[in-house]
Amino acid sequence: MPQSLVKNYVHIVFSTKYRNDFIDEEIEDELFRYIASICKDFESTAIRIGGTDNHIHILCLLSRKIALMKLVQEVKAHSSKWIKTKGSKYEDFFWQDGYGGFSVCRSNLEIVKNYIVNQRKHHEELDFKNEFVEMLIENKMEYDEKYLWD
Repeated sequence: MPQSLVKNYVHIVFSTKYRNDFIDEEIEDELFRYIASICKDFESTAIRIGGTDNHIHILCLLSRKIALMKLVQEVKAHSSKWIKTKGSKYEDFFWQDGYGGFSVCRSNLEIVKNYIVNQRKHHEELDFKNEFVEMLIENKMEYDEKYLWD
């Protein structure tokens, strides 16, 4: 085949270091727009970004030209540097080292988008740790919980 045709929707999830509450409602919209621009720079269109004070979800169409690991690395590096410029309360901001990446079927895009939009409401009843473990189980991913948290 003379051309590469790829369409990979990916749901990316990662938290702040030690799940510290840094992403308050005062900064989240600007942070999410900034992350969307980073994704765009790497030809990976952000479809929806959301989260709570200690973690984010990114639903994107991953470029055929970049590995997921590289996109996450770039998003974390650039957004971490950016958020530290937003005031003294953000100067100790860091993202956790790892991330979760889950493929999304095109027919499930609306479900995932709605899930991401409603993160603050969702987390009134469920903390991030339990949410992430549920995602791993739902996606039948093997894991050792002692390596999930820093």
